[in-house]
Amino acid sequence: MRRTVRVRVWAWTRAWMRGLGARRDAGMVTSEYAVGVIAAVAFAAVLYKVVTSGQVSAELQDIVGRALNVPT
Repeated sequence: MRRTVRVRVWAWTRAWMRGLGARRDAGMVTSEYAVGVIAAVAFAAVLYKVVTSGQVSAELQDIVGRALNVPT
């Protein structure tokens, strides 16, 4: 029983590894990586501007203040 399971797992693992070999070029090339990094930085900058805006900052401070002043 254990040998049968071991053989089946080994066969599945080999098949899975062969599938990985067929997709070796599935990663990003350097130019795609650069565009992805630029997009991530731009998104972070926009998110930073939104979070540090007056209204959002006041709301976040209010939420944190209420969370810290919970009566026990």
